[in-house]
Parts: sequence; structure tokens; C-alpha cells
Amino acid sequence: MKKIVTVIGARPQFIKAAAVSRVLRKSGMIREIIIHTGQHFDNNMSSVFFDEMDIPEPDHNLEINSLSHGAMTGRMLEKIEEVLRQENPDLVMVYGDTNSTLAGALAAKKLEIRVAHVEAGLRSFNMKMPEEINRILTDRISDLLFCPTDNAVRNLQKEGFGEFKCEVHQVGDVMYDAALFYGARSSQRSDIISRLNLSDRDFVLSTVHRQENTDNIDKLNNIVSALNEINNNMPVVLPLHPRTRKILDMHAITTGFEPIEPVGYFEIIELLKHCRMVVTDSGGMQKEAYFFRKYCLTLRDETEWVELTEYGFNQLCGADKGTILSGYHHFRNKPFSGIKSLYGEGNAASIIAGILSNA
Repeated sequence: MKKIVTVIGARPQFIKAAAVSRVLRKSGMIREIIIHTGQHFDNNMSSVFFDEMDIPEPDHNLEINSLSHGAMTGRMLEKIEEVLRQENPDLVMVYGDTNSTLAGALAAKKLEIRVAHVEAGLRSFNMKMPEEINRILTDRISDLLFCPTDNAVRNLQKEGFGEFKCEVHQVGDVMYDAALFYGARSSQRSDIISRLNLSDRDFVLSTVHRQENTDNIDKLNNIVSALNEINNNMPVVLPLHPRTRKILDMHAITTGFEPIEPVGYFEIIELLKHCRMVVTDSGGMQKEAYFFRKYCLTLRDETEWVELTEYGFNQLCGADKGTILSGYHHFRNKPFSGIKSLYGEGNAASIIAGILSNA
């Protein structure tokens, strides 16, 4: 039986890994060993996802967090290498664009273990983003590149991947798989809509956590000011990342509404199902908004999911208050009309499992 080590460490990776792990277990052809780096360590940001989403408990928890990017990546590289020497897998699978992603890929490659990258080929073309550096380097050293969209494949082609010793596959988006599977179950697993008295009420769902926004106080002030003004017209629900809460408190930036604690995936799905629109700086939530047929205002100057902006489902606002507010008023009463197969047919995990079984 083939042995694969999966490296995860942050919330979006748990969701993607859940979709693929479920299919791998059913296949009976692959034994999966899970390494949790500990990058997200708050219970609501980490372990609750394993409980909710029926992901097997990690075989190895490295508990590495609260360090600078360099220190965190270096520590992960060291510890992941120790596990790989112990487990001796046939392949290492990494997801997305976090420090855990890059550390897992580097550790494997230095030990001459093949690397599979799920969500390959994404580009924001902003090298100031740590995520952009992580995804570019991970792609370059991966042997199997699983792309979620045609645009991701084109990015790799433009970078010369056709000349490299690797395989590029357009498989669709595993987050769409997860949205379909867990979306059918979320109303039985979460009562957050009734608990927050949001039944039959329009509201805006927002998340703010990206470093480019939280570490720039002017940007953070602008975003909070815009959310406060939106809240005067329509309630804003803001599950607040612990790091963002700490910065808001440190700089005495106040919201005109009460943010809620971080929530689990089923609760996020229920909020996405019932909200009027999404305001976020999260890469994953831009897609999740689309999956659940909601328009999205993105608090960034660029996005990896260019098809969403091209088709008008997503508007880039940066941290400009005026742009955020005009986008809100533009989308507030606009009916949603989506494209069914923009991110595949909901079978990306099965395609990946098939490729891995024969790799």
C-alpha cells in the first residue's frame, strides 16, 4: 500500500485536506499520515475542524506557532524532516500557500521524496505577499501540480513548467467538493443563525486577518470605518481572528458592532448561506462566497481568483473606504447569477486520488 504524508497547518488546509482524505480512505489503496504543524493553534481555529469535519486526528502535531515567518518556516522544516525520516513515505502532499506548505515541500524535496501540491498555479503577482512567495517556490519543486482552474494551468505554462520534470493536472477545486459535501449537512450541525438572531434578516459576513491589512493601521482603520458604516445600514457579522482582535485592542480601534469569536466550518457555511454578501481579505472565502451564490468585496488590491472579478462576482476594494462602500451599495440588492462549472464539478478529490494511486 502506498504511503502519503499530508502536511497541514491552517484553516483552509483543513478544509481541502478533509475533502481529499475522505476519498483516500475510501479507496483503500493509500495510507495517509497527517502532520499538523500547529500554525493555527487556537481551538476554534484548529482542533475543532478535525472534530467537525471527520478528519482523522493528526499522527504528528508539531505545535509550531507564534513565530516570525523565517523562524516558523525554519522550525517546521526541521521538525517535518524528522517525521519524514521516521515515516519514509512515497510522496508528500501539501496544500495552498502557507508557511506549512513551503516547509513541507522543502523538507520532502531535500530528502528526495516526491511532492504533490494541491492548489498549484495560483498567482497574485504581488511579491510583497508571503503567500505568493510560498506558492511560487512550492510549485517549482513539486512533482505533481494539481491546479484548480484553467487560469492556474496557464500561469504555469507561462512560467515554463512544460519544460520541467513534473506533471500538471487541472483537477478542479477541492474546496468546492467540501462546500457541496458539508453544505448539505451544515444546517443539522450548526444553530448559529438562530443563536445570533439572524433568521429572516439580511446581514454582511466579514473576515479580516491578512497581514497587509492588520499590520497597516491606516488600512485597518479604513476597513473598520467602512464596516461600521455598512453596519448602520445592514448588520455586519465579523468572526474575529485572535491576531486581529489583539491589534484592534492595541490601537484602540473600535467597531460599532460586537464581533463574534472565531467559528467552525459548519458555522461559516451557515453564515455564507444566509448572508447578503461577503466582505473579506481571505483567499478561500472569496471562492466560498461564490459557491454559496453571494457577491464578494475583497479587501485586497489583487486576487488569485481572477475569474471571479472577470465575471463580476467579486470586486477588489483594497482598504479604500469609499470603494468598499460603493461596492456594498452596488451588490446590496443585485440578484446573483453564477456559472456552474467555474471550479469544476465537485469531484476534484476523486480525480486527485486516482492520479495519486497511479503515481
